[in-house]
Amino acid sequence: MTDSGGIIHNDAAVLWHVGMVHALPSSNSLHLVNSSTAPHARSSHLDWSESLDPAAINLKIPHSEDDQLSEVEFWQQIETAWQVCDRFDLQTEIWRGQILRSVRDREKQGGDGRGTGFLNWLKDREISKSQAYSLIELANSADTLLEAGILEPEEVNCFSKRAFIETAQAAPEVQRMVSDLVKENQEEKSAQRITRREVRQLNDEWTTMSSDLLPSAIKEKAANSTIPTRYLTPLVKEMEKLPEVHQTALQAEVVANPDVDTVKQVTAEARYLAKYLAAAAQVQVFAQPSLNLELALEEALRIGCLSSTADMVNLAAQLEQTTMKLYTTWKRLNNLSERVYLDSGTSTPHLRSLLAHLTPLTNQTVEVNLGDPNSNFSRLIRLQILADDQDDPIET
Repeated sequence: MTDSGGIIHNDAAVLWHVGMVHALPSSNSLHLVNSSTAPHARSSHLDWSESLDPAAINLKIPHSEDDQLSEVEFWQQIETAWQVCDRFDLQTEIWRGQILRSVRDREKQGGDGRGTGFLNWLKDREISKSQAYSLIELANSADTLLEAGILEPEEVNCFSKRAFIETAQAAPEVQRMVSDLVKENQEEKSAQRITRREVRQLNDEWTTMSSDLLPSAIKEKAANSTIPTRYLTPLVKEMEKLPEVHQTALQAEVVANPDVDTVKQVTAEARYLAKYLAAAAQVQVFAQPSLNLELALEEALRIGCLSSTADMVNLAAQLEQTTMKLYTTWKRLNNLSERVYLDSGTSTPHLRSLLAHLTPLTNQTVEVNLGDPNSNFSRLIRLQILADDQDDPIET
């Protein structure tokens, strides 16, 4: 590395420890290492350091044997301490992402052009490439949220770590909905943080209401809360897996009876339809011109046995796959047994005995006891393996 590269590595090593928290056992207090004290600590990107209020960094962990604390007080202090840790997790990961981005960009400008310096820097700190780019993506998302005015720096504290990451990865419309929720909580002076579950719920609601698969009549009922969106989200997700012809039929059924019970029923039908179609495409015995899978499906729908038919087809696919796996395993076991037999001899009687005990599994008729062999309920299962080409070897 060049001298300039070495300087960057030294600076980055200092910056990498930004946000590290040191707990003093005597006082149970926390101290935050300020990035402004680090030499050469400069960034051309947005500064999120204001999002942590130093006055709020007060980690008090209640003692498990403190009789002076009631159960309510103990758990309140535990929750508060956990929130502080969550805030540091989120903030330091944003900082680390900014640091990694700065090191990567500097190496692109002054390095060998292949990113070797950046990869070596990651290797020295035992950071995987995927982890590094995940942190860089988080930093980029955080900057985007701030630049777009969706969030203010101090509003980072209103999120759990997972909720913030979920928000950063959401569509712009969902981000604005989350921002509105943050501001509502602040106006009400609520200490409740935005959770990942809330962000996902908003994301599901937006995805559902913006989907073309949902008829307008149903969207209207969702808008006036006649049909809660929590019932519509699974419906949309299942219908997305289906061909258009099946989507149209299900849409007509929902429009004809726009109520919660119908939505639940159609969601179940869509789930079984998707299961049937996905499994049927994998079953080899169905690959015959004489079989019409669509007509079979229509008949199953007409007589009300779609669920059983879908499960039957799914089990057929599993059985075929299990059979293929059984054959390849049996063939490999035979190849290995033959190899060990040739390598052994009279000097290895116990090894030969082991091979002899494997005979029920290596013969063409495989024998396995179902249940405890000494039990009255045990059954001996025999499976005969007849391959078209017995001489076809399978690699071990």
